[in-house]
Amino acid sequence: MGKIADIVNRNLETIQDLRCLSVLMVSISSLISQRFQEQLVNKTEQLFDTIDSSQVNIARRIVQFLRNIKYGYYPLLERCNKVFLSNVNHLDLDSISKILSLYHSLQFHSFEFILMTKKRLTEMIPLFDYPASFVKLFVTLGPVAGPEEEKRLKSTILLMSEELTSHQALAVMGAMEEMESRNSRLIRKIASILHKHLDNYKPVELLRITQASIFLHFQSKELFVKLRELLLSYLKVSVIPSEISLLVCALSMLPSPHLDEARISQIEAVLPQCDLNDLNSFATSVLRCIQYDHMYRNNMPGKQLKLLQKLDHYGRQRLQKCSSLNLLWEEVKSLKGDWFADSLLEETVVTLQRLMDEINYINVAGIASFISRTNYLSTSLLDRIASVVLQQIEKIHPFAILAIILPFSALNYDPPQRDEFFGTCLQRLNSYLSILDPLMLVFLGYSLATREYFSEDLLKAIFNIRFLAKLDSQLELLCSSLNMKVQFRLMELNRAVCLECPEYQIPWFHDRFCQQQYKKDFGSMNEAQQQIYKMLAEVLGGISFVKASVLTPYYYTIDFECILDKRKKPLPYGSHNTTLGKLPKIHSELNTQIAGSRLPPGAEKIALEFLDSRAFCRNIPHLKGKSAMKKRHLEILGYRVIQIPHFEWNSMALSTKNARMDYLRERIFGEGKSSS
Repeated sequence: MGKIADIVNRNLETIQDLRCLSVLMVSISSLISQRFQEQLVNKTEQLFDTIDSSQVNIARRIVQFLRNIKYGYYPLLERCNKVFLSNVNHLDLDSISKILSLYHSLQFHSFEFILMTKKRLTEMIPLFDYPASFVKLFVTLGPVAGPEEEKRLKSTILLMSEELTSHQALAVMGAMEEMESRNSRLIRKIASILHKHLDNYKPVELLRITQASIFLHFQSKELFVKLRELLLSYLKVSVIPSEISLLVCALSMLPSPHLDEARISQIEAVLPQCDLNDLNSFATSVLRCIQYDHMYRNNMPGKQLKLLQKLDHYGRQRLQKCSSLNLLWEEVKSLKGDWFADSLLEETVVTLQRLMDEINYINVAGIASFISRTNYLSTSLLDRIASVVLQQIEKIHPFAILAIILPFSALNYDPPQRDEFFGTCLQRLNSYLSILDPLMLVFLGYSLATREYFSEDLLKAIFNIRFLAKLDSQLELLCSSLNMKVQFRLMELNRAVCLECPEYQIPWFHDRFCQQQYKKDFGSMNEAQQQIYKMLAEVLGGISFVKASVLTPYYYTIDFECILDKRKKPLPYGSHNTTLGKLPKIHSELNTQIAGSRLPPGAEKIALEFLDSRAFCRNIPHLKGKSAMKKRHLEILGYRVIQIPHFEWNSMALSTKNARMDYLRERIFGEGKSSS
């Protein structure tokens, strides 16, 4: 195969047949250099126009090649996607399943392709009456199916369940996890098949069974006992670090997780060979076991804590030795969890800063999304990202722009040449506004609004009937959590435009949505809010001078509200029926007039907000974008906004009640210490 790769390399300039080249590309993809990969991608782009739009197999092999080399190259993916779209009515189940699987691996989303294939797959439901094909249909259609299709799929798979093989049952269980299924009868049936075949599964499959069982809330002592036995038996003979880490991960997810001395020694023995993903997996598993031991065994497991220290050591050592940004990115791009955030995040950022000259148009979106995910504000990294964008924007695909803008929005940071940076990003997007996925446009509009950047073209592309109908169609394909997140982002964008850009005359149309959301119980105040509420009542002269949990015009909730007249004297509200710790009934002004418009002359309305750690960047007390935007909007609504950061309220300087009372007086009235 190496000789074949060499022949392809030597003859690349003269090859003119993309069909032959695509077959060879897939075959040699695992043993070629990065430079050769790039040459093949460039050659494919040159030859793409030589094929006609019916060549689905060529397009599929190109996508498969990109998946094999882990390169989500948007220009080629987009062209291949057009081939699939123009032939969607001729695609069979195997082709659709394969294409969607490749897209998933490359994190490439085509709403149009999913929508069209959903229709095609739904038509296939009555056509398959034997397990092999129906399971593939269930796995492919299930995650995007509507309620009616989902019901038909589940009822049919239940009838076929006795005939399912071990791997078909595993595929169904994985799809049910993705579908967030709560069909207890089907879950029990599939779990019983898995239980019967447990001895036949590989370690990675046992991990998938464990994860799915936990996620789907399936409780079976017999299944979990057998899983533990099998995982331990595999673990005793395993010597491969990645396999040991996934076996330990599965064990730690089972009820009563515990690591004995032999397992700890086995983990320690492979640590020098582990990459950051393995180290992170081990640390997450060890933390689960420590938490369980601490809660239920009433002891602090010393050996497990020492293992955590060793994991920290090897993680830092690996980062310090890293000399290539691309190699580092392969290891950190999917890292998450408490251990990474607490132990290695700062060292990772230092390493990224050391290697940041290697940030370019290929990896810039990935690095930006990593920064967004970690909430760590590094101005030097963000400035480098902005600089790369300004210099290489023509090479950056429009699909990558959202990921690039996100950290600036989330972390409330403007790079040098702010307007040029955002303007350049939007200019790159302009010709794509009509073809971008609807939810990407919503997130993009919201992210820019957070930074007080409003593009009239972008807003017109979002706030029109045709787009909103298209968005509704896409919401049906999303899981419930993402569906709700998109609806909230659209509402927040609508609110931002109404408050900050009234000249665009975009109407506020989220009253009903907000009322449905805010009818839900707000729960209880946390300890800090209870303290503040009680002290505010004392500072202001009584419980009738402060409102808790206030709903403003445009449906912002604020922790506390009070009104001062023109002489800075508190004004009372009506009677309150408030029990300490319980929130009173929501006080609302369900209209969109400016809040201060009905106040007595010279009076001011004050909003007091307690800000916990989520409102700030992880590494410094810098207010994040969402909290900064809320402050801006409340001020537009007529409030004077007082934000009480958790690190001030819980500081040594405010360790006594008198100090806290003086702090509140100072913030509200501008007074120093009281004479009392």
